Amino acid sequence: MRPVHTALAVLVAAVWGFNFVVIEIGLDHFPPLLLSALRFLVAALPAVFLVGRPKVAWKWIVGVGIALGIAKFGLLFTGMDAGMPAGLSSLVLQVQAVFTAVLAAVVLRERPGRVRVLGMTVALAGIAVAAVDGGTSGPVLGFTLVVAAAACWGVSNVLTRKASPPDALNFMVWVCTVPVLPLLALSLLLEGPERDLAALRALDWSGAAVIGYVAWVSTVFGFGAWGYLLRRYPASSVAPFSLLVPVFGMSSAALVLGESVSGLRWLAALLLVGGVALTSLAPARAVNRTGVGSGVSAGSPPAAGAASPVPSGSLRTSGGAAPLSG
Repeated sequence: MRPVHTALAVLVAAVWGFNFVVIEIGLDHFPPLLLSALRFLVAALPAVFLVGRPKVAWKWIVGVGIALGIAKFGLLFTGMDAGMPAGLSSLVLQVQAVFTAVLAAVVLRERPGRVRVLGMTVALAGIAVAAVDGGTSGPVLGFTLVVAAAACWGVSNVLTRKASPPDALNFMVWVCTVPVLPLLALSLLLEGPERDLAALRALDWSGAAVIGYVAWVSTVFGFGAWGYLLRRYPASSVAPFSLLVPVFGMSSAALVLGESVSGLRWLAALLLVGGVALTSLAPARAVNRTGVGSGVSAGSPPAAGAASPVPSGSLRTSGGAAPLSG
């Protein structure tokens, strides 16, 4: 990659990592489900009028919108609101690569090789260490919700793989239209209209900046830049940069929010990032109907130029990777 494009890839990872800090700040202004709804509303409008018509079937847009927008982000924001630290959330969420690999093996019949199985084992060991650290420094409920969010992310990755969107930004913008009303309804039901109205009435420049960042900077700019890189370079060259997301997430949380990073958390980070790297970058073999490996790498895109909003491991199968982190 050219130096300027390498710098752009690092910048996108930094934007996505810092996004967890912005979410933490945003939760001081809004209830979690309302914040998530506003994030998707602002990301979708006016972008939905600029990206053109959807380029995949609506069933995939709705499916990913439910799994990613409603389930994954609803659980993530709620988990962070329950006390899960921003830096630890950015790290634990990466276990989605393991969930994705398992689901891909079951649903897409992509047989993991030995290296990928080793990576999954190492990543799970990292989650175990993070659980021990989280158990001593944060609520179990918050940790559990973030792990559940990672599992939902894995589901959305497999659905995205099936959709094989030719334009990641177009796909993501249309996906953003799906969760808005359901999240608003859930917020009214679970968080209450009084709390929602109080948050909207108290909206100030800080709250508006949070929404602007998570919607336009993290989502629109992040996906636009990542999609640009994927159009110019192979996914195997771009995807590894997503492993920097938890590094930036933990570092920025420590610097901005004053979150402490224990020795256990650094060990968890080393195991998780290393395991995700092995899980993400090791090829999987597609299995045909007779159960024999076809010899086609899971990294082979289903269609020319296909790209998807999934992180580096989350299905290197999709011909592209772009983590919508936090």
